[in-house]
Order: sequence, then C-alpha cells, then structure tokens
Amino acid sequence: MTAGSPKRFQGVFDYTASLTRVCEDICFRVPALSHIDISRVAVSFSQTKNAAPYGIFASTTPLRFQNGALTLAKRGRQWTLQRCYRPDGIEYLYILYFYVPRFIELKLSQKLETIIHELYHISPDFNGDLRRFAGRCFAHGSSQKKYDKTVREMTDHWLKQEPPAEVWDFLRYNYRELEAAYGKLFGTRIITPKIIPVRVS
Repeated sequence: MTAGSPKRFQGVFDYTASLTRVCEDICFRVPALSHIDISRVAVSFSQTKNAAPYGIFASTTPLRFQNGALTLAKRGRQWTLQRCYRPDGIEYLYILYFYVPRFIELKLSQKLETIIHELYHISPDFNGDLRRFAGRCFAHGSSQKKYDKTVREMTDHWLKQEPPAEVWDFLRYNYRELEAAYGKLFGTRIITPKIIPVRVS
C-alpha cells in the first residue's frame, strides 16, 4: 500500500491521483475489497454541467464482458471493448468515473460511501467484469437497501482502522473550499471505451 499527502504542484491539485490513493487505502484495509489491485483500476473525472445534489455521482466501467471474456457474440458478430492502458503499457481492467463538481459537493460520509459503493461493484475474481448477484438485478442484488447497508458497514470498518488523515482529508472540502486550500484542480480524463467489432484478418 502507498500512503502520502495529496499531490500538489505549484498551486494545483491532482484530484484523481488523490482519489486513487484513497481507493488503494480502502482496499488495503477492507477485507471484502482486498482482491482489488488498484494499479489496474483507472480513476477519471467526468464533467457535469452543474453541482446539483442529484443524478449520478460516480460509476464503474468494466473493461471485460461477463466472466472476464474479451469478446461478446451478438447479432452474428464478435465484439470487444476498446482497451485502456497505463503509461507503462499494463492494461487497466476497470475505470472509475467521478462526476465533478457534483461528487465534490457531497458530504464527507456520502463521498466515502460513493467510493466504496463503486469499488464493491468490481468482481471478486478481479477479471474485468462486474460483481454479479443472482437474479434479474445483477448489479445490486435483490435489495438495493442490503447493498447500501453492506457499503455503510465497509465504510465504518475502514474508518475504524484509522487511515492516515493526509490520505483522505481533502474529501472534507467542497469545490470552493478545496481550491482555496489546495489549489486549482486537475486530473485524469478518460473517454469512455466503446464496444467495437472484432477485426477479422
């Protein structure tokens, strides 16, 4: 696990790198998420038009199909997802999108639960697919309330481990307070990968 202060460079603040460190610490301290290798999970901004307290706050994009498959047969063709790579050439298996400024305007407890909610979507097999529950609603299971209760329990567990404040303290601030305390925000922006046909040689 890597810990440390949020990245600041000459009055600017790398928000997505700081969120990545929070995710890393959570996965290190929460047993139910220990299967996640954050080095293969990209964290990205996704812009919203306003900071209204409703709508989507974050999302998890899997970079494989069901059971980690690279291709999907549909309408008589084979399809695949566009790949996403780290600078060193290692392929990402997931992308976590955080919708700003909407996410940044949430309360601290809501931000932490949102982060853990998205991490919990990652398959226990860490194969690029989502966690799939039995039944028609595979993403959250038969009960959204049960899913949310599990997320709250994991959030409480993480906080009880007393993670270093320098890793997550920036989450206390809203957008205006964050820029006043840390500097102008910047971060990684990744275009959502598309499903594309497999080329036949």
